[in-house]
Amino acid sequence: MQNLINIETKNINDELIQTLNARDLHAFFDIGKDFTTWIKDRIKQYGFAENIDFIVFTNSGENPFGGRPAKEYHISLDMAKELSMVERNEKGKQARQYFIECERRILQPQTLLPTTKELALMVVRAEEDKEKLLLENKNLTTEIDSLKNLFQVGMSPVQFCKQLNGVNINQVNLFLESRHFLYDAEKDISKAHVWRVHSYARDKYLTESPFIMTNDYGQRQCYKIILLKKGATWLYNQYLKSKLPMKKDWNGEFTHDKYSQVA
Repeated sequence: MQNLINIETKNINDELIQTLNARDLHAFFDIGKDFTTWIKDRIKQYGFAENIDFIVFTNSGENPFGGRPAKEYHISLDMAKELSMVERNEKGKQARQYFIECERRILQPQTLLPTTKELALMVVRAEEDKEKLLLENKNLTTEIDSLKNLFQVGMSPVQFCKQLNGVNINQVNLFLESRHFLYDAEKDISKAHVWRVHSYARDKYLTESPFIMTNDYGQRQCYKIILLKKGATWLYNQYLKSKLPMKKDWNGEFTHDKYSQVA
């Protein structure tokens, strides 16, 4: 956009607004009438108010025409648009369109460059994010390595948790029952649990294998609960979050030992 008339910020009525020197506008219009007469006539004719639509100040330099220092009128863009419109000629139309475009650009959101302080904060945050990512990757690597050492195909949740320091393995199946991974299929509370896998967890976290148990009371249908890899990951995460049932004499350390065989 060609810079037809210089726009600058001035304080009018304690508000910073975009203004222009009315003398520049008068010169652009190429009006035969002298500037002072023209601007005073326009202010009176159209009811423009000082300190709202314009401000007046005395030019500190010498008046090239002699006499008193010249008065300068800095007018708002709204006043400039109205003065342009009342000229009713090509110059007036051109100036009005120019001021409308100036306003549009002022109102358009500006992309500001960050300050030195903001740049420094961005660097610090980037470093923090980098350290956080490295820590997460390290934890993930530790978890994967741990599961490689701990998880074996065919093991039960109890066998898996037996490797985890401090876990009360007598409470593991009851814990899984509380989380709706298992349910007790034995209705007679006087008999031992017959654990089954809930449909929610079956073939996702756990599976089961039927077998016949024989004892002094005869035979009955039972099921071996088999841990799947996703279930092992879930159990290990619960362990690290202190969610698993723990022994009263647990030393508070999250360590583990490789389980040598699957019983």
